[in-house]
Amino acid sequence: MNAMTTPPLSTTPPPGHVPVMLAEVLQMLAPRDGATYLDGTFGGGGYARAILAAARCTLWAIDRDPAAIRRGEALQAELRAAEGTCRLHMVQGGFGDMRALLEARGAPALDGVVLDLGVSSYQIDEGARGFSFRHDGPLDMRMGDTGPTAADIVNRTDESDLADILYQYGEERLSRRVARAIVAARAQEPILTTFRLAEIIRSVVPGDRSGIDPATRSFQGLRIHVNDELGQIRSGLDQALEMLAPGGRLVVVSFHSLEDRLVKQAMHRAAGRLPGPSRHDPRSIQARDDAPAFRLLTGRTLRPGDAESRANPRARSARLRAIERLPVPDTSDTSPTERRP
Repeated sequence: MNAMTTPPLSTTPPPGHVPVMLAEVLQMLAPRDGATYLDGTFGGGGYARAILAAARCTLWAIDRDPAAIRRGEALQAELRAAEGTCRLHMVQGGFGDMRALLEARGAPALDGVVLDLGVSSYQIDEGARGFSFRHDGPLDMRMGDTGPTAADIVNRTDESDLADILYQYGEERLSRRVARAIVAARAQEPILTTFRLAEIIRSVVPGDRSGIDPATRSFQGLRIHVNDELGQIRSGLDQALEMLAPGGRLVVVSFHSLEDRLVKQAMHRAAGRLPGPSRHDPRSIQARDDAPAFRLLTGRTLRPGDAESRANPRARSARLRAIERLPVPDTSDTSPTERRP
């Protein structure tokens, strides 16, 4: 897009927010004038701002967090002041419900969707949200403002189920030991703060040479469970693929193996790249009538460059995958006499 049509919107994200792999996200999404996009995880608005500055497009943005919606409203006001109109539409809710949320508002088919999975830097840095053991605060961990908190889970879940949560979602090998310690501690008094929970976990999980805090995996497991993050991802990926117009692209940034595995499986399945059954399986001789409707844009997952990883430690674990819906093939059967020479 030439300089004459570039929207007069600042591309600088607000203080405290550094969008991860922004250059790669824009390259894969390829925003264009007149198109409609969805930022399913608005967060601090870094991707949204960059997309709106890259093209005169319309952007829908979803987030469960009321604080993120307020940040989006500030960006809407900035757009109105800069352009006299607003190309950004904010919607509060989970991206796993994107179809219902957008259809209820009359949104058209999407030319692109971007999802930045995990927790926003604002949520991590705000101790009152209870996401991080580095800041003392109430043991909350909810991305929205409804449903059970992490404190509810820690203080009410039986030991076996609690161990399963920490193992399945946090990949904590010592989950049974951690669950046993939590149950013993809560019998003395309820566990209500992040520092108290982290202290209990560290008392039974030794540190290792990686330098990762022993509480990291358990906090991740609780956060994923509290927010049904994997369920949101499964539903959101399926709906995003369905809502893409021909030529539309889905770009996803994930931050740990559980997320990336779901993204890889969904994209490979859509592109017809999942491994087939054994050649000894009778199903292997069945012909496939349907050609894949998508093509992978990333053969392998993309990772941030060394410079970005040094400048922003939170980017180190990021992984980007992208896929494109193929254009509808031209099935018109033009006879030779009707063709131009």
